[in-house]
Amino acid sequence: MESSKKPPLVSQVYEVLKQVEDPELAINIVDLGLVYHVVVQPNGRVDVDFTVTYPGCPAAQDIYDAIIEKIQTLEGVTEVSPHLVWDPPWRYSFMSEAARLELGYPI
Repeated sequence: MESSKKPPLVSQVYEVLKQVEDPELAINIVDLGLVYHVVVQPNGRVDVDFTVTYPGCPAAQDIYDAIIEKIQTLEGVTEVSPHLVWDPPWRYSFMSEAARLELGYPI
């Protein structure tokens, strides 16, 4: 990307991350509460801390790759650096109300 372009807003990153679905649950990773933190650096580097629903989740690599793919579509992005984290451990209470309803969890 050209360095003269402004980096994306954090809100724009979250919007494209809503296009990344957990392949096992068919719900986006933002509504599942899997995205913990997004930082956009002034140079266009985007760091994303995310988790998966359980250690050993076979979808972890697919989610990792999709995060890179989707964020790279944003203008001004120079690098995408996803970080799979385990702290705090994911809980269903991290999900949006819509995701909990869809999966049958209590509100």
